[in-house]
Amino acid sequence: MISKQFALDLEYTFSSLSAAEREKFSGSTVLITGAAGTMGFYLTHFFYKFRDALRLKKVICLDNFILGKPAWIENISDDPHVTFDKFDIISDSIENIPAAADANFVLHMASIASPPFYRKFPIETIDANVTGLRRLFDFYRVKNLRGFVFFSTSEIYGDPPADKVPTDENYNGNVSCTGPRACYDESKRFGETLCKYFAQEFNLPISVVRLFNTYGPGMKINDKRVVADFASNILHGEDITILSSGAPTRTFCHIADSAFGCLKTLLHGRYDFFNIGIDKPEISITRLAEIYRDAGRGIFNYAGKINYSVSADKDYLTDNPQRRCPNVDKARKILGYNPTIYVEEGVARFLNFVKENPKENLQW
Repeated sequence: MISKQFALDLEYTFSSLSAAEREKFSGSTVLITGAAGTMGFYLTHFFYKFRDALRLKKVICLDNFILGKPAWIENISDDPHVTFDKFDIISDSIENIPAAADANFVLHMASIASPPFYRKFPIETIDANVTGLRRLFDFYRVKNLRGFVFFSTSEIYGDPPADKVPTDENYNGNVSCTGPRACYDESKRFGETLCKYFAQEFNLPISVVRLFNTYGPGMKINDKRVVADFASNILHGEDITILSSGAPTRTFCHIADSAFGCLKTLLHGRYDFFNIGIDKPEISITRLAEIYRDAGRGIFNYAGKINYSVSADKDYLTDNPQRRCPNVDKARKILGYNPTIYVEEGVARFLNFVKENPKENLQW
């Protein structure tokens, strides 16, 4: 069952695609790795809801469930055109997945994205972004691909200097190769290198999305990123706790906007790389907490306050960028990407989703 708010979000993403873009999916098979994650949840439900409107042949969803098997998977398992298999992209053979060889579109998002979790599984994180990606390329380089998207991250830019914020795709980054975030940041960077050379050598239609601070339906409230922490605080009636000074700044992109940027990239059909996020407003973590507090009052009758504390995790803030804001002009110009859900509206949408869904769908 898709809740009211989630249905509205999915409709927004669908309406953001032109008729010509929707037509490109007609008769196609779509394969998604990492389908149990945040973006996997959203895009799996997107293709499930609009499978007839897009005239899809099949949707193949894969995940190794390293953080647990979400309860929501059972809700879509009754459709023979949408399959969900336990699959480890690092070690299992894609040849053994029925209809995988027929996939026209591939979205490779199999990677842990939350710092506390990828630091718990650093080797698995590296292997998903490098070995798993390479295995997919080796398999699909002689198949009938129309689009392949590698899900990279804004973290490839590290902690940019002030004159590189907003950050465009030409900035090469300021990233530690040995810090506590390196398993994620550096494997994404090398994954992008693989994308470039496989596209170049085998003429594959590979594109890269560099996602910036995405939140919304599909994000677990125990994900341990700040947008999830604050939602958990609201849901449980706890004070909002900021585990920093609250001064670092970010833009926050609702997943309904991020998703249609990813879909437009998938349909681009040739090598390129794009920042996918929202370019305003760039706000402090303290301001984000205030937005959650204010939205929570109206949606949950929330009465908590904002506190500051220090994480028990000694590496919680190590290599944490002070600013993160994308320049999305390239995606606007080439893809027609235009995000419109600003953070006040987006947080309200997310909290309405949290309110409408059972807790087993909200946490690992």
